[in-house]
Amino acid sequence: MTLIDRFIVEFDTALRSVVGGANAQRPTPGSESGANAALDSEQRKHAAGLMRINHVGEVCAQALYQSQKLVARNGDIKEMLNHSGQEEMDHLAWCETRLKELGSHTSYLNPFWYAGSFAIGLAAGLAGDKWSLGFVAETEKQVERHLESHLKNLPEEDHRSRAIVDQMRMDEIEHGQEATHAGGETLPQPIQKIMQAMSKVMTTTAYKI
Repeated sequence: MTLIDRFIVEFDTALRSVVGGANAQRPTPGSESGANAALDSEQRKHAAGLMRINHVGEVCAQALYQSQKLVARNGDIKEMLNHSGQEEMDHLAWCETRLKELGSHTSYLNPFWYAGSFAIGLAAGLAGDKWSLGFVAETEKQVERHLESHLKNLPEEDHRSRAIVDQMRMDEIEHGQEATHAGGETLPQPIQKIMQAMSKVMTTTAYKI
């Protein structure tokens, strides 16, 4: 693949992340469940808020993986980031599909989320592969906790959303473990706290906007 081809592919990924139209390579989990079976209007609204948070998380994941790939020193690490990024693209598409089924929308702030995450990922990548991988591992750990809380807060009747979130959770655990095994360093506590604070701002805002 030429440099121009890679640029086109990455630009298309960025565009789909921000404006929609992501393509999944795996089928949407829970497809056998009724789209909105037994959900009333308040349950659909709440489920949509949680799935919008998850969608924003995947927009951020695309930006992080793209930027970190750009500056990764090791070819194997680049390939690992590329593989994880494709699975995150599945998540992006699943969340987008579910939001449409719930009669809702993706975050209006997606361009902001993407740009901010791209800058953060670039900084992590420039710090070196071990810190870049450590950032991936810590990010996935925090995402896993968010997804576990969503499984507790989603309506019991929303089998479709719950199936999507559970598969996402399992994938995130795998991505984090891969980053750690590849040599990721544990991030200092202050950086972890900053990441948690930024995540809190994102989740609170994305639930509504």
